[in-house]
Amino acid sequence: MADVATVAIPVRDGGPLLDEVLAAVRAQQVDADVELLVCDSGSRDGSVGIAKRHGAEVFQIAPREFSHGATRNELVRRASGSHVAFLTQDATPADARWLQRLLDGFGQGEDVALTYGPYRPRPDAPAPVRRELEEWFAVQAPNGRTATVRLENAERPVARSLIPQARMFFSDANGCVARAAWEEVPFRDVPYAEDRLLAADLLAKGYAKVYVPEAAVLHSHRYPPLQHLRRCFDEWRALNEIAGYVEPLSLVAVVDAVRADGIASLPHHAARAIGAALGSRAGRLPAGWTRRLSLEGRA
Repeated sequence: MADVATVAIPVRDGGPLLDEVLAAVRAQQVDADVELLVCDSGSRDGSVGIAKRHGAEVFQIAPREFSHGATRNELVRRASGSHVAFLTQDATPADARWLQRLLDGFGQGEDVALTYGPYRPRPDAPAPVRRELEEWFAVQAPNGRTATVRLENAERPVARSLIPQARMFFSDANGCVARAAWEEVPFRDVPYAEDRLLAADLLAKGYAKVYVPEAAVLHSHRYPPLQHLRRCFDEWRALNEIAGYVEPLSLVAVVDAVRADGIASLPHHAARAIGAALGSRAGRLPAGWTRRLSLEGRA
């Protein structure tokens, strides 16, 4: 019997990009049978029909039942594959060997629980977004090669709080999970940053993760300033909740970023700095403020 690899995608109103993402999955050249599994949480734009047209197995939940961690756990439970590769509805595999490269990463050791790849900016991505993506993923593998992270025994008790965030990074917008490891350490049912928390939990258990630079997806956002601020608020709030991280307040950092990207980038960098600073201090804010600042409306 041929090996099975599952590609799992949570969807809600995926829009035109969903068709592109699913077509790219179906075009994968991989040494396994590919199962395409979609969880739809209340789409009204025809996303269910698009998914079925690409041969996906689709199950549906009510919007109120969706959560980033619990829904992905349900996707793994329903998956047939020994490895489950996650995408989001707007993350398109960059080439036909994306999935095979993620699967090959598990060959770095029997203890590998996670593999993941980079985001490449879409053609319409603003200059600061391009630079931020390039710099962030360059940190994952400074020499540009496949990189494996394992924690020493002394590091495991402090994996979530004291180890640099770049070292603990994992993304389920472009990442693969070994089912056997997930059965021991599943996603936590948290509002945000479920993928980073999964990586921290697995590393603390003695598993390894592998970054595969060649396993790229096209994935970037073009938010207006206020929406960008609210997105950053949610992201940095989650980092504070799972790891106690607090973003430094630095006008110098904003000035340096604007110098690098041009004066037109000021709204982007100012929104990022304010959202990150407020988000990582969300516990000190009134609930009404956090609800208004959160892009997901979470108090």
